[in-house]
Amino acid sequence: MTMYLTRFSYTPETWSAMIDRPEDRRDMARVIIESVGGRLHGFWYAFGQYDGYTLWEAPDNTSMASVALVLSSRGAIKSQETIVLMTVEETLAALKGAAQVPYRRPAQ
Repeated sequence: MTMYLTRFSYTPETWSAMIDRPEDRRDMARVIIESVGGRLHGFWYAFGQYDGYTLWEAPDNTSMASVALVLSSRGAIKSQETIVLMTVEETLAALKGAAQVPYRRPAQ
């Protein structure tokens, strides 16, 4: 299965609701990813541009896209970005494959 890193930020309304009623959102994240056959590996809050990060495993990009679409469609998240993580072995295979791709720089 493929690993995915999601960076997200909540809306001010979401933070306000969570201040009024604190809730461990890892539980919902776990339910969401398990519904597509995946697994939650980690959930963190952070200071900075993004409010939090999740590390998930999903069967494929379509499954992860389904999760990302649900998360962005409910109004609690202001922004999110999901990044596909590649293993070292996948990257090495891509490097070997890149050597076979014909390319020339413009105007050369």
